[in-house]
Amino acid sequence: MTKRVLLTGANGQIGTWLYQRLREDTQYELFAFNRTELDITDESLVKQLMATVKPDVVINAAAYTAVDKAESEVDKAMQVNVEGVKYLAQAAKQHDALLVHLSTDYVFRGDSDVPYVEQDKPSPLTHYGRSKWLGEEAVIAESPAYIILRTAWVFGEYGHNFVKTMLRLGAERTHLNIVNDQLGGPTYAGDIVNAILVILQRYFTDGSRIKSGIYHFTGIPYMSWYDFAKAIFIEAVAQGVLQQAPTVSAISSAAYPTPAQRPANSRLALDKIAKDFGIAPSDWQAALQQVISDYKKKIQE
Repeated sequence: MTKRVLLTGANGQIGTWLYQRLREDTQYELFAFNRTELDITDESLVKQLMATVKPDVVINAAAYTAVDKAESEVDKAMQVNVEGVKYLAQAAKQHDALLVHLSTDYVFRGDSDVPYVEQDKPSPLTHYGRSKWLGEEAVIAESPAYIILRTAWVFGEYGHNFVKTMLRLGAERTHLNIVNDQLGGPTYAGDIVNAILVILQRYFTDGSRIKSGIYHFTGIPYMSWYDFAKAIFIEAVAQGVLQQAPTVSAISSAAYPTPAQRPANSRLALDKIAKDFGIAPSDWQAALQQVISDYKKKIQE
């Protein structure tokens, strides 16, 4: 018997990977919707599609992710990341579906000296972070069966991300200033999908062993954006994507002001997901080679 999965945000950085992997797996019957096909802030449409699909699992990869724009588009961020999530959670509950919801390190203030554990109380610095935290709260309040997966510093073959930005700027400039006082774990989008698939397999094999809760998943080793940029350029030169790496200077966050303040510490503790699901951290260094190789092929086409 196939398992029915409803996927939102199917054309995003993580959603595209989820779409490809779930579509290829014959044990799943996938119903995937991108932003134009399913606006999750449309409560009646959410209810209608849920009633039609009758999913066993709902994976919400839809989100408002424009961190800086959220400072001025507060209502828009709240509509998508809170109200839309609430509608999904309510509809998932009606159909006894597990809700897998993606969240972020931005729910934390970032002033801790150690990696954040799942039980730490959120205290976001930004409107984006607050909208994601309130979205988590909506899931917890409305859905009896849920997995909230917090991640950070996501990169991959699809969508916009730091790796692609560095490769583009590295080809255009000889010198770059990159902040070195923000720490986190780069996370490969494909590894996030692998983690979700492990959770789904466990759920369908023995759902009674799945406890609703929040889980952290990122890559290790942790590092600064400055160190991540240097790693990107080393690999890009090694693969011939760049003839020469630009000079990279380390600067403080204060020297690179943005509308939304970034957490200084985005490190998320990864023990819980390893203990409960046997899921290892994202191997971002191996994934970086793969992503840059894919980038090279695309620019040569």
